[in-house]
Amino acid sequence: MDASNYRRVPLGVVAPRDSDDVAAALSVCRAFAVPVVARGGGTSIAGQATGTGVVLDFTRHMNRIVALDPETRTAVVQPGVVLDRLQEAAAPHGLRFGPDPSTHGRCTLGGMIGNNACGSHSVAWGTTADSVRELSVLTGRAEARGLGRDWRGAPPGLRALVEGELARLRTGFPDLPRRISGYALDALLPERGADVARSFCGSEGTLGILTEAVVGLVEAPRATALAVLGYADEGAAAEAAAGLLPLGPLTVEGMAADLVPPGAGLPRGGAWLFVETGGADAGEARARAEAVLRAADVLDAAVVTDPAGQRALWRLREDASGTATRMPGDGGEAWPGWEDCAVPPARLGAYLRDFRGLLRAHGLRGTPYGHFGDGCIHVRIDFDLLTSAGIGRFRGFSRELAELVVAHGGSLSGEHGDGQARAELLPLMYGPELVGLFERAKDLWDPDGLLNPGMLVRPHRLDENLRFAVLPREPVDVTFGYPADGGDFSAAVRRCVGVAKCRTTTPSDTGVMCPSFRVTGEEEHSTRGRARLLHEMLAGEVVTGGWRSTEVRDALDLCLSCKGCRSDCPVGVDMATYKAEFLHHHYAGRRRPAAHYALGRLPEWLALVARTRTAGLLNTLSSLRAPAAVAKRLAGIAPERQIPRLAPETFSRWWQRRFKERVRRMMREGVHGTAGNGVEGYGADGNGAVAPAEVAFLWPDTFTEHLSPSVGRAAVRVLEAAGVDVMLTPTVAMRKLGSPGRSGRSRMGGRKRATGAPGTTGTTAGVPGAGRTPDGPAPWAVGRAGRVCCGLTYVSTGQLDLARAVMRRTLDLMGAFLDPDVHPRPPSVVVLEPSCAAALRTDLPELLHDDPRAARLASAVLTFAEALERLAPDWSPPSLDRPVVGQTHCHQHAVLGDAADRRLRAAAGLTGSLAGGCCGLAGDFGFGKGHYDVSVACAAEQLLPAVAAAGDDAVLLADGYSCRTQLEQLTGRGGRHLAEVLAEALDDSDRRAAHGPGHENGDMC
Repeated sequence: MDASNYRRVPLGVVAPRDSDDVAAALSVCRAFAVPVVARGGGTSIAGQATGTGVVLDFTRHMNRIVALDPETRTAVVQPGVVLDRLQEAAAPHGLRFGPDPSTHGRCTLGGMIGNNACGSHSVAWGTTADSVRELSVLTGRAEARGLGRDWRGAPPGLRALVEGELARLRTGFPDLPRRISGYALDALLPERGADVARSFCGSEGTLGILTEAVVGLVEAPRATALAVLGYADEGAAAEAAAGLLPLGPLTVEGMAADLVPPGAGLPRGGAWLFVETGGADAGEARARAEAVLRAADVLDAAVVTDPAGQRALWRLREDASGTATRMPGDGGEAWPGWEDCAVPPARLGAYLRDFRGLLRAHGLRGTPYGHFGDGCIHVRIDFDLLTSAGIGRFRGFSRELAELVVAHGGSLSGEHGDGQARAELLPLMYGPELVGLFERAKDLWDPDGLLNPGMLVRPHRLDENLRFAVLPREPVDVTFGYPADGGDFSAAVRRCVGVAKCRTTTPSDTGVMCPSFRVTGEEEHSTRGRARLLHEMLAGEVVTGGWRSTEVRDALDLCLSCKGCRSDCPVGVDMATYKAEFLHHHYAGRRRPAAHYALGRLPEWLALVARTRTAGLLNTLSSLRAPAAVAKRLAGIAPERQIPRLAPETFSRWWQRRFKERVRRMMREGVHGTAGNGVEGYGADGNGAVAPAEVAFLWPDTFTEHLSPSVGRAAVRVLEAAGVDVMLTPTVAMRKLGSPGRSGRSRMGGRKRATGAPGTTGTTAGVPGAGRTPDGPAPWAVGRAGRVCCGLTYVSTGQLDLARAVMRRTLDLMGAFLDPDVHPRPPSVVVLEPSCAAALRTDLPELLHDDPRAARLASAVLTFAEALERLAPDWSPPSLDRPVVGQTHCHQHAVLGDAADRRLRAAAGLTGSLAGGCCGLAGDFGFGKGHYDVSVACAAEQLLPAVAAAGDDAVLLADGYSCRTQLEQLTGRGGRHLAEVLAEALDDSDRRAAHGPGHENGDMC
């Protein structure tokens, strides 16, 4: 599959290292009459990167920039070079490649030449064909040809063919900037220089195989500004676009409100034009943008000059190709099919009105966006490609839309090529005579018909080879709820439409997806590759093992479950969830890897250690080489890893000891009441009655409880200093009388007697309706004992039955606090470990989708920074005035968001930003045997360089236990949770206040 609606199973894939390899492959394929398909990033939307023969993957080896000459403004590139790599190489010389599709982070120059790609800057710098100078290609018979002007490299007979059809070639092509459909035979006209290289562009691998290209570069503006123009709707924006072209903009891009997430910060309107201007400096660029504002008749507008702000807005536009696949409202699916037709820019508004009418006539929906300045529209339409009736409507609509485009003087393709999606309809645009001329040209280049057959000429039907045809029609029995996909696992897998943002080869400053692909470069280790393997698993034709498939298991083995795809993928593919689902079924009734028992059930083992008080003994044994080696081998832990040390005192024991000390102190001092502001978070009023007050439950996650209780102690210190009443989550379940009790003996904790002592965890004191009231028995009764747990380690290893049991026990423990009759709004639950908070926010309600308490608990979860912002909005943190370095936890990035953390750091004077990406340890992943090298390579992308470049005064922040452990084991430097940094600052402030000025170190105490 590529990024289209089509699927073909090839015989094999070849990753050539040089042109000799390509020639050898072509010779073998010709000998056996096997078709050949050239493929770059696989982001083609019309199906032209799929085939049944041999696929040539140029991204693995033939991906070099051979030369770059700033004087002549040219570069020599191999076909597998990703566009962004060429842009990075040209940038130091003040140059760039003009065309820039939204897939610039993963599309290749070979693919751009094959499709004659354009991008947002085409109003300034044209299509890829405008930037091609010379091409080196191999024909289907492995003959090398160098293509250029004046018939250079033309196959025998091509010149005679053109010279015999001059009149038809001069009159048969529409005159518009984005005419990509068909073969560009008009480039061979004598008045156009008989440019064979230009004519080859857009041939979709049907004429020859590109092995090297000489391309032209353009001067990049030294500064840019972005004018964002708001209009009532996309029709008004389209009408205005052509009028802005005389101002010389670099872009005139359009998109409607349906594709813009809430809070995007755009000017008022229902649709917008993004008009970029350039200049020698920021002032000139801004002045040109303001001139655009004055010339435009808009509802509202803004000029953005900040580079970061411009990047954020361009991400909205670039992600539209994925965002548009999920319709607003009911979230229905939408597909390419008719992705990029183009009309003359002056006719765009009229065309869009007719297009909307045609959609309504067929009962379809779609949201246009794209290159309004060039009259090129992208749209994903909610075709039903699963039923025969829906496919019939798809076919009928396609023909009517082709007729509409032609009536407006347009091209069926304005950027992505014809492929299988539109080639069948080319006679409507060109007429049968010109299409016949295309076929004759194809036969001169490829007389054996082996190069990408079924594309452009003699095409497959547009409703053949649809990738959805092989998927099961009945819902697949799964454990997660998949609420965004109607509970249908097949629909979840269909989310991947192939835009391949996960295939970017360098990490972004803020993104995470997909760390394992960036390390290995293997398609199967990208989010897309894994999604496509799951697709094949459901299809059962190529991957025949179903849930027992070893191919899928091996591809998922290097998935870090970082959840980066959940937020970074434009369509929200959640591979961490899919992996957990797969592992659950794959190992059902079978022996699991040792790490699943050792690390997947970590909460159980650590609870046992706490009960037996053997942490010191285990720390001693793990520090000795022989016992540590045996333990790691038995537990499936990578031998390169150090076994983390256990805390000598758990966080809960510290809490209990602290509570008892405070009670004894208050008894000595004759103070009535309990520690904190009242009983279980309910403050006593002047008459001694219990009055409700805000309560914050601190969640004792496994890592805080057993491995880094200092984080919990610090959080208590800061939250209480901010005036927040802190309690621990209950350890005794409360169930409604008369209702079936779900709680029982926990796998992770034994029975515990409820003492009823006020202020202790597990008590019912202070809970409305608990115990006995003056009106009679309360509806709640004390049940089993245990400890709360988010179930993260069970989920990540696919032990979903255990995860559900642990999560249900947790809901029972929270008891009355999740009952809407008792608490209309559940109390805040502060979770310090980002991965545990993410599990509670997402995995809990998706696994227990049948229990309303799960959604209530998920809605109550707050991160440490969110808790301070919501519960203590007037509190000011201590001022540190120091730079920070570190990494935002990948789960926080993907699920929780870090806006509150950034505001808290700024308020505390912690300057700078944290790195993106993933630390590479990722819970159990980096500890698992065979994962060490990938784990370290992930950390080496951003985290380790950022730490190495930081000054000695920088605060090393890492809120996740995995991140801190990775840093300590790879750099020897221990990162700290933000709570620890703030608590230390508070303690320093207290010492200074107690000792007076000049005694900060406390030596005069």
